[in-house]
Amino acid sequence: MARHTNTENEPMISVENVSKIFNVPHEKKNSIKDYFLNPFHKTKNEAFKALDNVNFNVKKGEFIGIIGRNGSGKSTLLKILAQIYAPTKGKIVINGSLVPFLELGVGFNPELNGRENIYLNGTILGMSRKFLKEKFNEIVDFAEIREFIDLPVKRYSSGMLVRLAFSVAVQARADIYLLDEILAVGDISFQKKSLSKMEELLSGGATVVLVSHAVASVKQYCKRIIILEHGEVIFNGDVETGLNKYLDMMNK
Repeated sequence: MARHTNTENEPMISVENVSKIFNVPHEKKNSIKDYFLNPFHKTKNEAFKALDNVNFNVKKGEFIGIIGRNGSGKSTLLKILAQIYAPTKGKIVINGSLVPFLELGVGFNPELNGRENIYLNGTILGMSRKFLKEKFNEIVDFAEIREFIDLPVKRYSSGMLVRLAFSVAVQARADIYLLDEILAVGDISFQKKSLSKMEELLSGGATVVLVSHAVASVKQYCKRIIILEHGEVIFNGDVETGLNKYLDMMNK
């Protein structure tokens, strides 16, 4: 993946002929007994094409939605954009800094408390200790976990953990944000706060790529839609036409 500073009229994200193939075991040993009975039996791998020749650009300040059925390749595409996966074929160019909101909380240490994990996770996301100290109260209050901040996060509910992870991640200033169902985090009240925070980032010229099954959120916030089906882009255009096509697909 190429990454450099954006210049005038260049897309923030350029995806060119990207394909991703996974080698999936065709059969697997389910127990220790299987290994002892067939220790030298080779497992066959089957190629699974998660993405197939995907092409699109994202302009500065765009809020685009990527939608499709389960297994259509949406999350795989976001993970390639986030450099978690490398494409099997093709090229991605990122022009600017990028923060992925994927698998929130995955970098937390369950033995540490919320306070310690704010500094740990924030540092992983590139924030200085000084900056995190200045933002600490804002992070805690946004996550709504003030009374639990000194408890080990292994005692947090999944909702508390994700709220804290979002509250830390949203402090990272970037040109591009990748969101995987993040607008569905927490209860309705917290979702509204999350959306408001993303609108604030957008007003500052940020570029957002959102994967979501929430049609209402896509309709309200996205300016363009990309539909994936079996790893291929089958639509790239305006929101109303795209959502009608998507709903027709889901009703078949």
